[in-house]
Amino acid sequence: MFSGKKVLITAGPTYEPLDPVRFIGNHSTGKMGYALAKSLADEGAEIFLVSGPTALTLKHSQVHLTNVMTADEMFAACAQIAPEADLWIFAAAVADYKPKDTAASKIKKSDATFTIELVKNVDIAATLGQQKRIDQFAVGFALETDQELENARGKLLKKNLDMVVLNSLRDPGAGFKHDTNKITIVKAETVEEYELKTKDEVAQDILESIKAEWACLQKK
Repeated sequence: MFSGKKVLITAGPTYEPLDPVRFIGNHSTGKMGYALAKSLADEGAEIFLVSGPTALTLKHSQVHLTNVMTADEMFAACAQIAPEADLWIFAAAVADYKPKDTAASKIKKSDATFTIELVKNVDIAATLGQQKRIDQFAVGFALETDQELENARGKLLKKNLDMVVLNSLRDPGAGFKHDTNKITIVKAETVEEYELKTKDEVAQDILESIKAEWACLQKK
């Protein structure tokens, strides 16, 4: 199914600078997104991987890598690729907020407290979801700590996604900084739960689930 398809994948964190030295970020390593990119490329898909800062590398003739740092940069790269892509997979942990102002030079320590004003970043999946065609398939990721299924179902609808891959930080071995993951795949009509597996194995489970759902949608 994936041979000859064009696939947009986001991976890793975004870093939102406070000044030339400091930033707001998260613990994402990008491992899940890179595992998906490799698995899809091995199946013959042409991959457009938009990656935030990570220590990972992926050399594959079918993978085109674009490195970005901020959410704005990631959105700009995705917006160029998305219209031509058949499949979108938003696996990156994009910062929800960024500093309203970025200092041109290093902020010096002075007062006992320091206040930063934050503004919302663009919601990449939701914004692109407004433009998604019926022949395109979109997958989102949700990392939750509370009301996991409810929040995942909300993202499915609000962002015009076909599928949400849910991770819970309550599950040992899942989430950031692990080579393993434990996922639940949430679709419009079904919920699929999986055991703890390596991220390479999880990538295969996600691809099989995409195949099944995409095939069903194409029949409608």
